[in-house]
Amino acid sequence: MSAITLSQQERNRLRRAHPDVFKPGLFKRWGGLMLLVGALAYLVYGWAFFDIGRTLSEGKWERASVYMADWISWEAQPRYRFQPDGSLQIEHQRFSPLGDNPDPDWMTTLPDGREEVTFGNPADRLEIASTGVVAVLGGVSYDIAFAGEAALLPANAPAEMSEKNGRVSINYGFAGSAEIRTTQVLVRRRFLGWENFWFDTSSPFWGMSVPELWSSVTSDQRIEPDQTNLSLAWNEFLTNAEWQHGDVYNKLLQTIVMAFVGTLFAAMLAFPLAFIAARNVTNSKPANWITKRFFDFTRSVDMLIWALVFTRGFGPGPLAGITAIFVTDTGTFGKLYSEAIENIDDKQREGIRSVGGSAVSVNRFGVMPQIAPVVISQTLYFWEANIRGATIIGAVGAGGIGLKLLEAMRTNQDWENVAYMVLLILIVVFVFDNISAALRSRLIGPAAH
Repeated sequence: MSAITLSQQERNRLRRAHPDVFKPGLFKRWGGLMLLVGALAYLVYGWAFFDIGRTLSEGKWERASVYMADWISWEAQPRYRFQPDGSLQIEHQRFSPLGDNPDPDWMTTLPDGREEVTFGNPADRLEIASTGVVAVLGGVSYDIAFAGEAALLPANAPAEMSEKNGRVSINYGFAGSAEIRTTQVLVRRRFLGWENFWFDTSSPFWGMSVPELWSSVTSDQRIEPDQTNLSLAWNEFLTNAEWQHGDVYNKLLQTIVMAFVGTLFAAMLAFPLAFIAARNVTNSKPANWITKRFFDFTRSVDMLIWALVFTRGFGPGPLAGITAIFVTDTGTFGKLYSEAIENIDDKQREGIRSVGGSAVSVNRFGVMPQIAPVVISQTLYFWEANIRGATIIGAVGAGGIGLKLLEAMRTNQDWENVAYMVLLILIVVFVFDNISAALRSRLIGPAAH
């Protein structure tokens, strides 16, 4: 194929006819690079403005592993107090997960009177006496002596041992830790799992293996004369003092009801108001403007802020949460519904109007079929999203499991309870996500999700 040669006159003509091709604008030529440079500059600005570098460098990252371990484990915290007569007094937590008379196999008394605590294996242990403590890490012994009111760090101490304010701390990894003072030794012994999840230490079923529990609940010999063993076991599970299953489930149900009722009331109010806000249905600019500004006002204030307002007005409880969801979603639904109405094809309305249909009939048969998929899909989506939102607003006093979750986090010790409630929330969100998808598929077809 031979090349086509254009004359100078033809080239000039093409340049005049298509100047954007031959002489593109600055943004067309350098737009991509400018956007990249702008994004990088913004990241640098954000890094400096929020002082991210210092925050990361000063972050207590060692706590992250401790918190994560607390989610999937439990701790026993025996305390060895040195008595004036040279003996040791062992104290346990007030509500010890080991029961009222704890005697675990990892706490033993040696023949010479010293106490020994084993951390997972014999190579990691602590030998406690009133005259001093011997810490064994990886089979190597380190003597911790006392001088006045201070515990002394050994000269050959490994990285797992540290001293601060006369207290020696020993880190045994996941298995636990110990803090040695001249007056006492505090032991934190960690175990994988959730201790006493089914029954607390005061329950007659506490400590039973699965076969023993099955034999007990199916036995004709009742533990309580006026109650079957199965009913008693279920009641003991719900009233577990450590996990409070009954209260947790009640608060979770409150959260679900808050989300459902708040979303339902919001949809019921927003739907008729959306017809007033839609310019192609209501030919009144003042009515359109007032309704849309009402939607803007209610949705521009975050649900969390509304929850704080209504908690002050109604007091703590689910009513404040329902009202917060109702007010926020009324504005959001009103905007979505009115925009859906304004974007319909007016030919259907004109057809119904041309055969003498009333205003109600025009909206019923000319508008509703067109906006139904949007209305149903958006309402169901916000219903499932509000279950998560109801958890957050519950933390500020609006009731539900959010408040229970906050209470557990405030103790800074019950992280396994936090993990339990987070897991329940995830399950509920997953279940309602699938219910919402199934409803959308059945009502408006598989393409909806």
